[in-house]
Amino acid sequence: MAAPEQHNWRIAQLYARNDFDECLAVVEQALSTSGGLNEYPLYVKALITRQRGEIQQALELFQAATCLNPSNIRNLTQVGHSLYLLGKHKAALGVYEQARALSKDLRKSQGEAKEGRRSRGGDDWELWHNSGLCHAYLKHFDDAVASFERANHAQRHDATFLQLGKVYEDRDDPTSALRVYRDALDFSPENPELLTTLGLAYLRLDDHQRAFDYLGAALTHDPKNVRAILAAGSIIQDNRDLDVALHKYRVAAVQTPDSPQLWNNVGMALFGKGKHVAAISCLQKAHYLDPFEWIVSFNLGLVHLHTKQHASAFHFFNSAVNRKKDYAPCYMYMGVALAAMDDLENAYLAFEKSLKLKDDHTCRLNYAATLCNQGRVEECRTHFASYEVLIGDLGPDADPEDGMLDLAERLRGRLKL
Repeated sequence: MAAPEQHNWRIAQLYARNDFDECLAVVEQALSTSGGLNEYPLYVKALITRQRGEIQQALELFQAATCLNPSNIRNLTQVGHSLYLLGKHKAALGVYEQARALSKDLRKSQGEAKEGRRSRGGDDWELWHNSGLCHAYLKHFDDAVASFERANHAQRHDATFLQLGKVYEDRDDPTSALRVYRDALDFSPENPELLTTLGLAYLRLDDHQRAFDYLGAALTHDPKNVRAILAAGSIIQDNRDLDVALHKYRVAAVQTPDSPQLWNNVGMALFGKGKHVAAISCLQKAHYLDPFEWIVSFNLGLVHLHTKQHASAFHFFNSAVNRKKDYAPCYMYMGVALAAMDDLENAYLAFEKSLKLKDDHTCRLNYAATLCNQGRVEECRTHFASYEVLIGDLGPDADPEDGMLDLAERLRGRLKL
């Protein structure tokens, strides 16, 4: 009588070739021969099923393989990963804990020498890394950090460093995130994903020079890295070199033509060049691709405000505020739009809300101008005096737009200052 494992070599060969249809045919033959009691064909069938998106069916197959061989940690790991993909993070954590306990028992039975080789083999890394992912999704940040650090202790991986850094960013701890990314770069200095992530971390801290250096290094190793191209383009765009930024965006458009971030950046670059119709068209495309991205709505509001389409501007600022309630400029520009539509009561409320979130010189100036236009001179003087204090505090870092400088000079004239 032929052994149940006679088809295993052929299954492994076909799976390695990604010849999944023929592989499944051999799997079915092997399962039929063994009466469904052959562990390896079940395991491979589950892997293929999961790759094809049938995660629940794959989970049932992995569970069947686990019933056939309860001491196989790999089966338990795949059960946990399937539960994670189904969004059942607490159940997945329970399975990973069970797998770690089983691994510990097996190592004890095999002796200390084998234990050392086992912990360096990667199984412990995978269990701890996947546990960290579950904790991160559940927002158990302390447990996530502990799990990712245990994973890196077992075996260092770029993916673990990236996830650990992301957890620190979610905890509003950018300093620790930078430390993790730099440690990762010491381990893998030419990884474009790590270089890009480190560049973005510096960009969020407004350290544009370091951000640009790391993003440039990422593009050296991967010239088509879309995240790096978009980030580098945004820095170039902030420095008003719009044609160079647009050139970089053309490269990114070939790779990801349906990226809302790309079309948002292109739209604002065109807006900077004074091409308002083209800017609105690009921003509308970004809005279509991701209608819930607040910055796209905010930018649409800016362009419509600039073209004196005040009702449309208010609509987009209101949409942005609903998704980003703590961003002061949204309320300020909403106040400008409302004032232009003679809804002064709500305009004043919008300005006050903006100042409550952040006492900004631009908001003070716009508020003062609105009050001056309504003849409320004394209140205008108060806000204009606050504007001059704030702009003075900025010192050499102040770089107001020409339009703001003109508005300030006109107010000085009207207030006879």
